[in-house]
Amino acid sequence: MPIVPDGPAYGGDQDDDRGAARLSGPLFRDETFQAGELPAETQNPEPMSDVPQPPPAPAPQKKSAGRDLSAAIGVGVGLGVVIVASLFIVKAVFVGVIAIAVVVGLWELTSRLKERKEIRAPLVPLAVGGAAMVVAGYVRGAEGAWVAMALTALATLVWRMTERPEGYLKDVTAGVFAAFYVPFLATFVALMLAADDGPWRVLTFLLLTVVSDTGAYAVGWRFGKHKLAPRISPGKTREGLLGAVLFAMVAGALCTQFLIDDGAWWQGLLLGLAVAASATLGDLGESMIKRDLGIKDMGTLLPGHGGIMDRLDSLLPTAPVVWLLLVVFVGSA
Repeated sequence: MPIVPDGPAYGGDQDDDRGAARLSGPLFRDETFQAGELPAETQNPEPMSDVPQPPPAPAPQKKSAGRDLSAAIGVGVGLGVVIVASLFIVKAVFVGVIAIAVVVGLWELTSRLKERKEIRAPLVPLAVGGAAMVVAGYVRGAEGAWVAMALTALATLVWRMTERPEGYLKDVTAGVFAAFYVPFLATFVALMLAADDGPWRVLTFLLLTVVSDTGAYAVGWRFGKHKLAPRISPGKTREGLLGAVLFAMVAGALCTQFLIDDGAWWQGLLLGLAVAASATLGDLGESMIKRDLGIKDMGTLLPGHGGIMDRLDSLLPTAPVVWLLLVVFVGSA
């Protein structure tokens, strides 16, 4: 995911409520005096300059990205180099990169569930099954991914039986959800990679997601006025969504025309539109999870970005969308 800083976790920048300055002195106290008698303070009144003045109006604040952009850019560039290098040198190396990202993402998700909700989804079967799911998808295709998903869910149910029965249902439910949300959706990246022009399909998928999120941030930061989903993510705007659609459709037309074998520009327009929608929904989906958990980020592994899951939020639900549309447009080979 690109360097697209998230909006504030609990509603954005707000001005502090401050009461007006109160005047003090004998004329503003609840005091009674005899007729003709004045309080001592009024016999030699102090200069008017001693009367408290209202505080100056605060200077207008500039829009802030909310994150350390220098760190975010550095980490983003570093990740991009690793991904592109592994993608075009040896496909198997990139499969390993996907598996590592899946395992770390599962660790972050299960750790936050345990800390914030006392939900103990078993990490060991999820991590082993998740990595196996990615490899099976690359080697055996969609059927292999489905079989690995089923076995991972079964292993999660059995593994949790070794502990006390209290909370069993919520723990295994969270485990099956985590298996589907992280490794199963990531497996579609491995399915794209397995095609003859797999590296270019994966690169198209990554570029469109990055461009969509960047367009949403750039347009929303500059022109955004109408909130898209204020209860979920106050920083997202309708104008930003339009920016995501526009940027992704242009990038999609270019990618399918020049990077995808037998691709056409009009297919890229549809692909970009679908990516903008799925990336936005994925981002909102993880924002909903984080709001339910009461956290800002899933982790702190990536300076300026948060955790691995904070970078996978829009990528995971977009992967099956891009895989399916590319299979429809140009086939799976």
